[in-house]
Amino acid sequence: MRRRIAYGLTLVLSIVSFGAAQGPQRSESGETRIAAGRPAKPPSQKKHKPYQVGTASWYGSYFHGKDTASGEPYNMYDMTAAHPTLPLGSWVRVTNLHNGRAVTVRINDRGPIVPGRIIDVSYGAALALQFRERGLQRVRLDIVQQHPVLLARAALAD
Repeated sequence: MRRRIAYGLTLVLSIVSFGAAQGPQRSESGETRIAAGRPAKPPSQKKHKPYQVGTASWYGSYFHGKDTASGEPYNMYDMTAAHPTLPLGSWVRVTNLHNGRAVTVRINDRGPIVPGRIIDVSYGAALALQFRERGLQRVRLDIVQQHPVLLARAALAD
């Protein structure tokens, strides 16, 4: 009997202590930190400095099937790009600054060779970014950390 009572009290105290140990949820706190007269930004809204901002162009059918700098044949419908300095195999998020559309591309080639341009995206990426007709567009580049799933897909494709 005493053993059952001791077990029950231990169980109740454990449950109560777990509930008491938790702090308020974000929605319950109701506090907003104010520093220098401005409310603090939530962590999800932090702005990261872009890797590069500049003019992008695209390349298509003339290069389709030809070898890229990485040795793989260029496929104008893949989400790939050419960059002068980023390591081959890097992943970059390209954001069209005109309309806000963004795609993630893999760097598999070197270029662009035209001065003043920072990246050449594939025809497929240009379609997704909606600047195929314009040919050139101001973009923002952000380096994307390589995700294990993407690495596995790339390894399977080889």
